[in-house]
Amino acid sequence: MSAYQDQRVVVTGAGGGIGAALAHRFAAEGATVVVNDLDAAKAASVAGEIGGRAIALPGDASGVVEEARRALGGRVDVYCANAGLASGGDAFADEAVWEAAWDTNVMAHVRAARLLLPDWLERGGGRFVSTVSAAGLLTMIGAAPYSVSKHGALAFAEWLSLTYRHRGVQVHAICPQGVRTDMLTAAGSAGELVLAPTAIEPEAVADALFDGMEKGRFLILPHPEVADFYAARATDPDRWLSGMNHLQQKWEGR
Repeated sequence: MSAYQDQRVVVTGAGGGIGAALAHRFAAEGATVVVNDLDAAKAASVAGEIGGRAIALPGDASGVVEEARRALGGRVDVYCANAGLASGGDAFADEAVWEAAWDTNVMAHVRAARLLLPDWLERGGGRFVSTVSAAGLLTMIGAAPYSVSKHGALAFAEWLSLTYRHRGVQVHAICPQGVRTDMLTAAGSAGELVLAPTAIEPEAVADALFDGMEKGRFLILPHPEVADFYAARATDPDRWLSGMNHLQQKWEGR
């Protein structure tokens, strides 16, 4: 029997891409899944594909926890904070762009945790899955609001893990590079240069998460080479920044 049999799971941003793949996989493992997405039609479509183990719940990810808990009979065992905003732009991006990126990519996670933690700590168990992106470990050219907010998402996931793991709360940060989703398409020429050559399918991200959960890993790296990039960034930041600057110049010259 799967470890997720009869678990109650929420996946935000599940109307397509990684979120849909996660929802399908949890349901296949025997869980009941709330499929949340801002787009009601997409949420309903994915829930319909899954069938009886799925509940479509459209709306903003920031406010879904309580309604999802009611829909799941009063309990959430796994919360996948997957909804994200791929905001491009540089330091001169409008304030509204920065605020939206921070609100969706960081504060939605904080708001969810505030509502989930009291029950999890009382029960001595719960699982928080944050879809961060390799941009949260490294960075992404041409996307300052996205990169900075994803660093924030990773920092919050780290904080949750180090603070509550001894009380049964398990936290995982998924950090893929390119994934063949609408978000990759929206990344434009920067995505074509940096992400597209090694892009994987959303189902491969779900596979990596389930392997990482089984092994108790915090960092989930669907692209294993990200670990080497992360180590290089930490051990020789100037060399790493120089390499990234060369990539920036290559992008500017396209």
